[in-house]
Amino acid sequence: MSPRRMHPTFAQRAATRATGFASVGEAASVVRLAVPGTARAGSGGRWGLVLGGGGVLGAAWLVGALEALERARGIDARHAEIILGTSAGSVIGALLAAGVSVADQRGQQLGEQDPTAELTARLAGVAFDPDQPAGSALPPRPRLRPGSTALLRNNRGSLREIPRATLLAGLAPAGRGKMVGVAKLVEAFVPAGEWTSHSGYRAVALDYETGRRVVFGAPDAPPAGLSDAVLASCAIPGWFEPVTIGGRRYVDGGMWSANNVDLLADAGLDEIFVLAPMASAAYDAPGDWRARVERRLRVASTRRCLAEAREVQLRGTAVTVLGPGPEDLQLMGYNLMAPERRRVVLESAVRTGTVAFSEPPSAKVSADTAVPLDLDVNRSEHG
Repeated sequence: MSPRRMHPTFAQRAATRATGFASVGEAASVVRLAVPGTARAGSGGRWGLVLGGGGVLGAAWLVGALEALERARGIDARHAEIILGTSAGSVIGALLAAGVSVADQRGQQLGEQDPTAELTARLAGVAFDPDQPAGSALPPRPRLRPGSTALLRNNRGSLREIPRATLLAGLAPAGRGKMVGVAKLVEAFVPAGEWTSHSGYRAVALDYETGRRVVFGAPDAPPAGLSDAVLASCAIPGWFEPVTIGGRRYVDGGMWSANNVDLLADAGLDEIFVLAPMASAAYDAPGDWRARVERRLRVASTRRCLAEAREVQLRGTAVTVLGPGPEDLQLMGYNLMAPERRRVVLESAVRTGTVAFSEPPSAKVSADTAVPLDLDVNRSEHG
């Protein structure tokens, strides 16, 4: 079967919908929403990281993208004022918040344990196999009943106010999978029941009864241990068991949004870097029908991510959104939970991310010529 073309103009249309000062990268999947006059990260500006969800391969891609960001901007990801993680991003972010460097995380992902390197000091003896964080590339057989009828019942009169993915989370059968390895990894640095010393770390989960976001680590959030909050943020409905914290059940925060960028709209930061494994402003042309379905879902996720980024930009914060480009997508395929491509995806993210962060802005859009960004992100778009 010959490859079918995706919609090559989506990136340009998505970027130009963002009024003000926007540009889309030519060589890789990057969209920049600038705010003139703001201080840059590494030059006195207050800055933050948003690390999105994307399964096992998304976690590997995030590590590569973080390495590219550090190289290009001369910053240390651990020094971000706020680290907001959702699903896979909550794991990578928790390690950063606990002081584990990007270099150490890369070494663990690639199996480069050098007994003379810092990696030993940070990750030696940690019983975690990056090839088995979710058990397997397929979920265990779920229970044959909806995971949360309470979520559906509590939102009966406000179905248009919550994302469709949230409704699907309630309808999906309750998962049986466990993430014992992820818990042990986090608890190797922050003991069970305790929180990280990094005051700006946040993990986004979804309350399985109300269908509303909960941002663990925020001042008004329920108390939780770091490992429990991370597991809650990663608990994909239908795959993993919901995580109970303080008597309430929580599931993957990606069931509201894969990135939840809008949560930083009032953070008062100068610059935010959004590393989004499920958002792409440039696509490949896969021949496999399963990959084409994944790309369609990716378009909707990208659309939501850019709408959230635009909301943050309107509050005076410059936003750079990086997602997998065509080369990365080819390597990822259609199953983001399949670990066998993890290493090549990480290395690809370093290459494409370095290009993205280094290339000069192009396809600039002025406030006079751009059209408003459609903020109805619950609606899907197919091109």
